[in-house]
Amino acid sequence: MNLINHLERQPTFIRKPYPLGQSSFHGQKISKLQNSWRPTASPVRFTRILALSTNEIKVGTNIEVDGAPWRVLEFLHVKPGKGAAFVRTKIRNYVTGNTVEKTFRAGASVGEADVVKETKQYTYKDGGQFVFMDMSTYEESRLNESDLGDKKMWLKEGLECEVLSWNGRVIDVEFPISTTYKVVEAEIGVKGDTVQGGSKPVTIETGATVYVPFFVNAGDDIVVDTRTASYMSRA
Repeated sequence: MNLINHLERQPTFIRKPYPLGQSSFHGQKISKLQNSWRPTASPVRFTRILALSTNEIKVGTNIEVDGAPWRVLEFLHVKPGKGAAFVRTKIRNYVTGNTVEKTFRAGASVGEADVVKETKQYTYKDGGQFVFMDMSTYEESRLNESDLGDKKMWLKEGLECEVLSWNGRVIDVEFPISTTYKVVEAEIGVKGDTVQGGSKPVTIETGATVYVPFFVNAGDDIVVDTRTASYMSRA
């Protein structure tokens, strides 16, 4: 068999082009696949950790101590002649209502309680719960009578309050400082009492007792400071 016949008998190989987007090199194939891949999973969400320095503490600051939310009522930065500086505070537990004194090292980190405050209207009482409504979304929030404590004596239908929540739970309600109430029961003042001054107890529409001047009578509207339960003026 001569050389020409031998070559004619050899099979013919035809090099086919690769489909568009592919490569003859394995590494290049992987690279193209990686470039064309897009993630479909939801983005990772990071939990926000709230913290502040004890040097930033002031009246009204919300802090988290032992897994509970507390409100700072008083604070005092102390720098003794010897030893490290510290911050002395008086704090109130939002959940239990207990008030304690606690000292923090100056400059130390303390958790900030993520307390959410929303304006809502007190609408009605349902059994042992007080119902507050967001007048824009009509979403209801409920607070147990035992959790509200003596503050319930200032609630009247239609009163707009600041409802405080922590970790999705209603923990407190703040009332407007000056609120108008109607006097439903009052002793009749004796002649001369208004000259001598003094005060007398009256009952307002919520059942609370307020001490007022002798000239205030049943049916009058009075303005009360809800923080101190004290009479301010006639409405």
